[in-house]
Amino acid sequence: MIPAVVVFGYLAVVLGIGLFAGRTRSRDAEDYFLAGRTIGPAVFLLSLFGTNMTAFSILGASGHAFANGIVTYGLMASSSALVIPLGIFLIGTRLWALGKRHGFMTPVQMFRDRWECGHIGTVIFAVQAVLLVPYIVIAVMGGGTTLRAVSNGLVPYWLGGAVVSLVVMCYVFFGGMRGTAWVNTFQTVLFLSFGAIAVVVIARGMGGFSNAMESLLASPSTAPLLTRARVSPLYFLSYTFIPLSSLAFPHIGIFCLTAKRLSHFRRTVILYPLCLLAIWLPSVFLGVAANRAVDLPAIRAKVEARATLAAQGPFLPPEGRAELRAAASGDDVILKLVEGYAPLWLASLLGAAVMAAVMASDSQILALSTMFTEDVFAFYGGAARFGPAVQVQTGRIFVIVLTVVAYAIAMSAPQSIFDIASQYAFAGYSALSPLLIAALFWKKSTKWGALAVAVWTAAAVGGVALLQATVAAPGPGSAVAVLTLGGVEVVSRAASGTTVLGLLPVVPMTLISALLMFVVSSLTPSARPAPSTLIRYNV
Repeated sequence: MIPAVVVFGYLAVVLGIGLFAGRTRSRDAEDYFLAGRTIGPAVFLLSLFGTNMTAFSILGASGHAFANGIVTYGLMASSSALVIPLGIFLIGTRLWALGKRHGFMTPVQMFRDRWECGHIGTVIFAVQAVLLVPYIVIAVMGGGTTLRAVSNGLVPYWLGGAVVSLVVMCYVFFGGMRGTAWVNTFQTVLFLSFGAIAVVVIARGMGGFSNAMESLLASPSTAPLLTRARVSPLYFLSYTFIPLSSLAFPHIGIFCLTAKRLSHFRRTVILYPLCLLAIWLPSVFLGVAANRAVDLPAIRAKVEARATLAAQGPFLPPEGRAELRAAASGDDVILKLVEGYAPLWLASLLGAAVMAAVMASDSQILALSTMFTEDVFAFYGGAARFGPAVQVQTGRIFVIVLTVVAYAIAMSAPQSIFDIASQYAFAGYSALSPLLIAALFWKKSTKWGALAVAVWTAAAVGGVALLQATVAAPGPGSAVAVLTLGGVEVVSRAASGTTVLGLLPVVPMTLISALLMFVVSSLTPSARPAPSTLIRYNV
């Protein structure tokens, strides 16, 4: 119970930091939502990185590695280390300059101005808002999972998720962007230090990682975990599209607007890949090594459930497969390793560090609040009619509503953290990335091309969600053909989600989005913005 007490103490500290940082002389919308565009270089780097490293990067990555092996690092971290810093350099800096020059506070404001559109911007906002909810949901799931694990079940999953949601809601409500940035900075320092400490402590407890790796390699059942054997080339290729989502995430775009100077981006671009290495490598490595920690009852139960699912899964009813899949889930394996091999005092601190990573939903909640107040409330006359004070209060009310909705969804989400993030939030925003690229770099793009991309993305993500809700997931290693043409399985339902011609949906979704932007914009030349608008955007 001591680790749980320490984690609760950590939550109190985080809440205090957020509330203290949120004290400000100004009460206007720009100060609350963008911290007055005054974030310094260190806070900018750490908070921008921290807001991108959620429960997905700690619990989700280790859980995926527990089941699939070392290939998890190649799936996400390798391509992300290149694509995300490049995106910050090419797109983030342009967003910052345009926001500073024209006063934009959200990407949709820029889209409306760039394409000279009104209600189409509202459609884009609606699609972005719906797609960001799964990313917030996984933070609630991570918080519930962490508190349940560190308390040995004394804090149930639903209560752990509720506590984390309440803490995040409070400091976002009162602290705004400044409070969120300070908390993210503190949490990033904490969970970056977690990796090295956890690896050393757990390695010592397991008798050395070299022995663990040799044991994995010697067993035919676990040797594939040290290769790419469990992931097909097409599946691996699909994940190179996932980092495109970081270019389109509104919370990343809004964070770019908070920097005080353009020079702050230089350090961020250089150090971001190193920070990524420091968090992903330990998470993946520990997830793989957990397969040899069968001396821990909790880990052994997961390994046995996975073996049973693999052997009997095709013959079990959907409810039985779902029950075994939940028992075999690896989202909490790092917490179980820490609990089993670390001294009590260190396990308590490491539990707090894991909690630091899973609580990074604050930026997403604040981003959606900013978007609602600016792109809907202010755009349709609310700010002009009721004033900036009411605008800020409206944003705070939206924070409460959004947190409650995310919590309700998290309590019924059946999939793993990794799968939810990759299939919905990441896939959807990757498909939206042509919006941002076209707005900033292609002068012939039009509002109708933008609308086509938004509608297609919403329809595609909705179609994947509907398919997975109606077609039960098969056992591991098998797939159910949903659509077959000429003897070729076009759409299949696999254990981890949906595939299209062996690829994750993110690939056709993104390629078709880019094609729609090009074709529809080319067919609507009369809708191109005025030359004066294009000059302002330097396209």
